[in-house]
Amino acid sequence: MAASGIAPRILCIGIPVRDLTFRVEAVPERGSKANASHLAEICGGNALNAAIAMARLGGCVAFAGPMGDARETSSSFILELMAAEGIDIRHIARMPGAATPVSAIIIDATGERTLTIYRDPALWTVKLADTNRLLADCQAVLVESRCGAFCIDLCAEARRRGIPVIVGVDRAMALTDGLLTAASHLLFASEQMQETAGIADDGDALKRLAGLTPAFLAATRGPNGTIWLNEAGTLEQTPAFPVEAVDTLGAGDVFHGAFTLRLAEGGGVREALRFAAAAAALKCTRHGGGQAAAQRIEVEGFLRTRL
Repeated sequence: MAASGIAPRILCIGIPVRDLTFRVEAVPERGSKANASHLAEICGGNALNAAIAMARLGGCVAFAGPMGDARETSSSFILELMAAEGIDIRHIARMPGAATPVSAIIIDATGERTLTIYRDPALWTVKLADTNRLLADCQAVLVESRCGAFCIDLCAEARRRGIPVIVGVDRAMALTDGLLTAASHLLFASEQMQETAGIADDGDALKRLAGLTPAFLAATRGPNGTIWLNEAGTLEQTPAFPVEAVDTLGAGDVFHGAFTLRLAEGGGVREALRFAAAAAALKCTRHGGGQAAAQRIEVEGFLRTRL
């Protein structure tokens, strides 16, 4: 909780997804069939998973971004789940005639996931709500890296107001992407960071990107923890917490959400990274994507046993 005792208000910007998840012993070979042992229908998307995590960890979360036509079932399904999590959905823009993204996700016996997703190109033409309204009383903004096309101006304004802008990166970025300089914190997945920098080494890739952006830079590496650059430009590592993983879907998003919340509460980056690592580890022990994110009491209890 923030020093004031008031939950920080955090704005999440992204594109929600309706996820159909199938558990299998092994991912089927091309052209073959396999029976799933379990089917679940959940909500997903990078920023939405992070928003759920933050709400459960004690944040006051608002969401902005596009969704499909008001008449379709996918968007109604997701909005009901978001409201049940206590997420402010007033700033979501319904796009007439467009489809809310849907993904099919296969989770194997190791907890690793393979997925395919459809995103309607029309969603990127969205116009967000008024910037002053979105940023009012906001302590942090969390953005999906793919959403720069419709939120760069808002992110730049947030930085002008001294509001941290955290970008969760799960795909390679162009070196000219405006989010590289509009962000205050860039949280990459290792593979996407190496692709972005064009360097097949995490440390060297971070250092190259540091020459292109003033943002804090970190890369998550699953069970190998997080590598990051401190203020002196020195590489540091935050270890992951070893757990028996059953489902890694949404773990990176939960990490981003927990990091953002702890930062908004006044924690330093070292503390926020450890808090995020604990939240992500707990998520991996449970099926359900971002909807398996832990409550605050669970994360804090987990950390107390690992001092």
